[in-house]
Amino acid sequence: MTIKTLDVHALVEKTASESKEGNLFETVAILSKRSRQIASRMKEELDTKLSYFEGFDMELEDPQSVEEQRRISMEHEVLPEPTEKAIEEMFASEIYFRDPQGEAQE
Repeated sequence: MTIKTLDVHALVEKTASESKEGNLFETVAILSKRSRQIASRMKEELDTKLSYFEGFDMELEDPQSVEEQRRISMEHEVLPEPTEKAIEEMFASEIYFRDPQGEAQE
């Protein structure tokens, strides 16, 4: 896994609004929540793909079935990390977030 430097100030600017400046803590909280959502979705997809193989007797499994399970697992391992996807979505302005406290004050 390669390490990439990020422009934290550019990320913080994504959480800025007309009424207030961006906040690093708020940005990290948003990215964290989105990353957990992505990880959950990825786990569900993997579980769905592997659920097909449940119930087969391990002794009676043919080598093709074992190879298919291995292929599915390897495909999952090479996917980008959920945090990386969340950061990409933040830079692309694809994440929707709102400030409930700011809405209550208006």
